Amino acid sequence: MSLAATACGSGSDSPETKSSTPSASADKPRELPPALTKQQALDAIDRYSQVNNKANTDNDRDLLDTVEDGPMYAMSVSEYKESEGLTPSERKAYTPWAYDTQNTQLYIPRIANGQPRWFAAALSATPGKAPSRLAVFAEQPQHKRWEMVSVADMYGPDLPTVALDADGYATAVAANSNKDLAVGADRLREGVLDNFATGGQNSGKKIFTESKASSLQIKVHDETVTQYGSQGTSTFASATNRYGDAYALKTTDGGALVFFSHTHTQTDAVARSGLQLNPGKDDRAWLHDVPRSSIQYTFVCNDAATVPAKAAPSTLLAYTCARTDASGPPVNSASA
Repeated sequence: MSLAATACGSGSDSPETKSSTPSASADKPRELPPALTKQQALDAIDRYSQVNNKANTDNDRDLLDTVEDGPMYAMSVSEYKESEGLTPSERKAYTPWAYDTQNTQLYIPRIANGQPRWFAAALSATPGKAPSRLAVFAEQPQHKRWEMVSVADMYGPDLPTVALDADGYATAVAANSNKDLAVGADRLREGVLDNFATGGQNSGKKIFTESKASSLQIKVHDETVTQYGSQGTSTFASATNRYGDAYALKTTDGGALVFFSHTHTQTDAVARSGLQLNPGKDDRAWLHDVPRSSIQYTFVCNDAATVPAKAAPSTLLAYTCARTDASGPPVNSASA
């Protein structure tokens, strides 16, 4: 008897969001300059769409590296590898796309001299539709260009209420500060990892209030760990996270919108000898259609959550995951 190997994701349904207009007076001194102008931010988003299309057409990693960095680049390159494992007939024709800058909501923080420059944006890839993704762009000073480092599908009815000053600029706060935030990015990451590992039974339910994004992560756990019944097991665990950078913006309630990334594994294994895991076509680039007795998948994910000003549960707003690795012993490797 064979078992089908599956992997987790963030779900394909990304609901539309209602446009909102954050408005509040930020507390940071007005003399701090913004990371860049609004037009420069829109130009960076336009450039990203254009170059991304060119790179994706030929799976051009070097070209992609000029507009993406960090977890975003790792996730995109893994999609290239997955595609290259498919036969020509299995590959879908690439469809060019672009972010609709007319519907973009910009969150550009004022940045002190010497601090890294970055900005966030709520984006829509469908003209005329409200934003449904939250992204972060960071400046790469050595190359004098802006690159996307994170994007996550947003789940929920409203955009986050980022505090903007009279000129429309935001206030950056330290993403891991115990002074500025009720919980920092490290604790948020811990809660997300628990959503996958236990279905949110431990730190997940302590750190997060109920939200669609959290519910989807818990659903991934619940459906995955039972997928093989008595014939196999699936377990989630945290993994070494190469992408520790996090970003935070002050919200109108005194809390913050925090962007962070995490890495987790999913390990599938047969319950007894005589069974095997048969990799699917989307696993071919890593597993080469070779039956396995166990498979460990690695996922890199981007997340975004709002943190209240005082001690209270946070709200997970957005997340997106991509498989970046898969490995495991072939069925006959032990006796070979």
